[in-house]
Amino acid sequence: MKDLLLIPGWGFDARVWQPLVRLLEKDFRIHLDTDDLPAGAIVCGWSLGALTALQWALNQPEKIDRLVLIGATPRFVQAPDWPHGQPPALLEEFSAAVAANPRTALRRFAALLNQGDNEARRLTRELSALLDTQASPATLAAGLKTLRDTDLRQDVGRIRQPILLLHGAHDALMPLAAAEWLAENLPNARLEVLPMVAHAPFLAQPERCADLLTRFAHE
Repeated sequence: MKDLLLIPGWGFDARVWQPLVRLLEKDFRIHLDTDDLPAGAIVCGWSLGALTALQWALNQPEKIDRLVLIGATPRFVQAPDWPHGQPPALLEEFSAAVAANPRTALRRFAALLNQGDNEARRLTRELSALLDTQASPATLAAGLKTLRDTDLRQDVGRIRQPILLLHGAHDALMPLAAAEWLAENLPNARLEVLPMVAHAPFLAQPERCADLLTRFAHE
């Protein structure tokens, strides 16, 4: 049985993986503590967690067998040579909102994630219930700083592990073009696009995502 480590995105803890864990636990040893990375693990990261997974693959390649990146991008913030991101003002707004009222900021973020999804109302309710309301403002601010400062475009060509990219066709937070760029620039990656889905495909279509992940893990 293979080890599978799941890394959540900004504003969420391991509970966000519950629907996927229920579908995968019979086939994998599931790890939800990001301090626990067993050698030869498959690492699955969502959103900010996908950036973390890419960084781990660069820094600890011997520990990672495969990567699954959900809603991924090599760079979150727009730049003159990178139109596939968010304007810096969005992060500034969220930084101010976190400082003023973290819970309000997190609820707004949960709604933003699902814009364009066919199941937006249901997913916003589910994600709102799974927000990490115990996260300190300092922890939330550190995550936003990582999103602001990280740019892996020059580095991803060194990642040799097989990679599965899962991306919602209607992802408004991490545009599909960012995942397409990764698919073209990672040496050993393929992209699966889920139609009518936004930034949380593993919640919108958990059975489909579990099936794709399981097949990829056993190739």
